[in-house]
Amino acid sequence: MYLLGYDIGSSSIKASLINAESGVCIASAFSPEQEMQIISMKPGWAEQHPETWWENLIKATRSMLAKSRVNPIDIKAIGISYQMHGLVCVNKDYQVIRPSIIWCDSRAVEIGNKAFAEIGEKTCQEHLLNSPGNFTASKLRWMRENEPELYDKIYKFMLPGDYIALRMTGECCTTVSGLSEGILWDFKNQQIAQFLLDYYEIDNKLIPQIIETFSEQGKLTPGAAKELGLNPGTPVTYRSGDQPNNALSLHVNNPGDIAATAGTSGVVYGISDVVRYDPLSRVNTFIHLNHKPVQPGLGVLLCINGTGILNSWMKNNIAVPGLSYDEINQLASEIQPGCKGLMILPFGNGAERMLENKETNANFYNLNFNIHSSKHLLRAAQEGIAFAFHYGMQIMKETGINIHVIRAGHQNMFLSKVFRQTLADISHVCVELYDTDGAQGAAKGAGIGAKIYATFEEAFQSLTKQLLIEPDEKNRKIYLEVYDQWKNVLDRL
Repeated sequence: MYLLGYDIGSSSIKASLINAESGVCIASAFSPEQEMQIISMKPGWAEQHPETWWENLIKATRSMLAKSRVNPIDIKAIGISYQMHGLVCVNKDYQVIRPSIIWCDSRAVEIGNKAFAEIGEKTCQEHLLNSPGNFTASKLRWMRENEPELYDKIYKFMLPGDYIALRMTGECCTTVSGLSEGILWDFKNQQIAQFLLDYYEIDNKLIPQIIETFSEQGKLTPGAAKELGLNPGTPVTYRSGDQPNNALSLHVNNPGDIAATAGTSGVVYGISDVVRYDPLSRVNTFIHLNHKPVQPGLGVLLCINGTGILNSWMKNNIAVPGLSYDEINQLASEIQPGCKGLMILPFGNGAERMLENKETNANFYNLNFNIHSSKHLLRAAQEGIAFAFHYGMQIMKETGINIHVIRAGHQNMFLSKVFRQTLADISHVCVELYDTDGAQGAAKGAGIGAKIYATFEEAFQSLTKQLLIEPDEKNRKIYLEVYDQWKNVLDRL
């Protein structure tokens, strides 16, 4: 008996197959081999076509099946994790109307800021736990204002994972957790945020049917099954935004638990059982997967747009052509901490929430042509990303989140010794790395939704810690000094 999980990222689509009894991943695949293109027609814009996600999902699925040689009839449930905050719009025939406006697109910042001021900051924070900001609802309002002909064609709007589930099952659904991440859920009244929809002049009929996060959400249609090489009728039993799902993958579900990712964007996600929000909306509070009205489960999310995308830019533009990320990480490790004063601010991927939705772009500081090499640039990039994490975690502490340990999957930026050690040193907390990823977490989420697992504990009993990174006090002294300089540069910007 097997469980299939997907992680619908902005860089790639990953599929993982889990043996339900042992909890062990028996095969994984991703597509494409190079990062998926992000279309940027104007500064601050970021779009992807949902059809590209589907095409790569097919490739990843077929590659994974070829590796595993599992009979698709033995796959009992499917789970979906997806990039958060995106906007997908379809017509009555469920055809996509325009490319998806994805998470790092910042075109709707001013729309959200205006709503925050005119509706009232207190109202927004008490009911939405956030400013409307640059989230899905504000992106939809942008469409209404700027693309009225396309807006009028909308039958339903949804999040990226909702669209993938629609392609699989033909069922157009969403979740309360998903509506929360789009800033479409009134937490105080436990209902759709009608007051925000009224302000934005959006008809609530455009919202899909609401279903449970862990539940049977539809079955694989014959057409989708044929494209994917799977068995018709296989149920989809779980869907979640990538960051709540990453927390689930790491068995981070209790108050005070912390999960982190460092892919294209970087995220720190903490669990709370009391209402917490940042008055400046630099970090955001959403409904977590295990939330119940009588037993709140909230996820406090710090997002840094400029993370792995900086590392990717370095690979493509600074490193010698053809070098792998492993080779780049090795070159970075050959430079001493602090990079002889060279500092990089990684904020070059749209407006940053933790900088109050300002768009500072990336900055290189103290570059000296006589002493700095490409190796220094590679290391300074990874140190700068770690400093950005630390900067954001200080904001999280202001909201009452106490960070004692950081859990992450052993992947992406956490494969770099420089990045993970710098993060441990500057934050002064241990970093634990586990043998899991978002696709595996989605597969186990599917097992919970299909009632193959009775509890979260049963689903994640096979989770294994691979590495423990403890702070180095000598390096910490160096980094504290460098970080103060780095923060001063950021404050001036």
